[in-house]
Amino acid sequence: MKTSRIVLITVLVLSCFALWLEPAWADRLADAIAATPKGPGAGQINEEAVAGFLGIPGGPQVNLVVGFFWALWVGWIYTTVGAFGGIMAGVGHITIFGFGNYASGFGKGSALNKVVTDSIRVSNQWLVGTSSGISVANYYRMGRVVLPLALCLIVGSVAASYLVPWLTAGKISLKQYLGYFGLFVLFLGCYLLYETTPAGLARKQKARDAARAFESSVKAKREGGEVDTSEMGVKMKGFSLRKIRFSFFGVEFEFNPIIPVIGGFFIAAMASFLGVGGGFLLVPFLTSIAGLPMYLVAGTSSLAVLVGMIISISTYMVVKGTPVYWPLIGVELLGILVGSCIGPHTSKYIPDRWLKIIFVILAFYVGIRYTTKGFFGTSWVPPF
Repeated sequence: MKTSRIVLITVLVLSCFALWLEPAWADRLADAIAATPKGPGAGQINEEAVAGFLGIPGGPQVNLVVGFFWALWVGWIYTTVGAFGGIMAGVGHITIFGFGNYASGFGKGSALNKVVTDSIRVSNQWLVGTSSGISVANYYRMGRVVLPLALCLIVGSVAASYLVPWLTAGKISLKQYLGYFGLFVLFLGCYLLYETTPAGLARKQKARDAARAFESSVKAKREGGEVDTSEMGVKMKGFSLRKIRFSFFGVEFEFNPIIPVIGGFFIAAMASFLGVGGGFLLVPFLTSIAGLPMYLVAGTSSLAVLVGMIISISTYMVVKGTPVYWPLIGVELLGILVGSCIGPHTSKYIPDRWLKIIFVILAFYVGIRYTTKGFFGTSWVPPF
């Protein structure tokens, strides 16, 4: 019953939002189409072709069934590791559905190239924002959200989530977007790989202790044993302007609230530029700077991402009139709903170390693919 209500409310909100913004989208999209040469050749719009993506004649035809299952995967991976939702959404929109090749076919300086690129960016964020909202509720009930830390990140992210879409919408070509997208993912993959080495693990003793305690309690529950719940979940221990303390499964952590405020600004700025949620930046920030175990990262980062996504999406669509393809987005949100409900419940059965390894493998694959595609014109990994 709750799921049905969530789906109904989501559909109603999207419908009202779409009707409200339709004139602004139509103006920007119509202007880009009008400025594009007409004809059957490359880089042209064939006005006699069947309408596809964004209602553009000759645009890519979208398989909505594939869209649902890809979004299910996006929701699951994001709520499992606390990252890669926007990146995987980008892989779907850029490669699986062919929007990337379609945009690049119009040339770097084309208005239509930039409209499609912005549409990809904000479409990615719709999926991540929805997944964040669902996963935050699930993780909070499980006691796996560090609320003060998430609020500090949110304070820093508000300005960046507005400024970056306002400054960059309509100015970034698909080729530039792909290159920067891949480069940052590859960099973070290298950093997280280091953290899985003995030298990297030695710096995270508290996080490892908390992770082991959590894994032991899950194992005990599965075997039908009695588990002491008094120290489970996040427990706040102290607040001040210079230090906030909390414990998780009996292990105490602390952080300076100024650091996540500053980090939140730069993470939100990069996420808005790339059209992703920022989880792939928040994961190394929360595990390295804050020293959290992975079991706390997903829920905490999701709350920080949610607010940033609301502001960024609104700026792209309300201020800059960026269009999205609602038939696909609507189906993807249903897939996100399913995947995001599964992720928080399955993640507790995956060891902390393996959650990081999954992150690293995905980071290297996605990073290499889009870095080479953007800066060298061809992918060095499949699909080529």
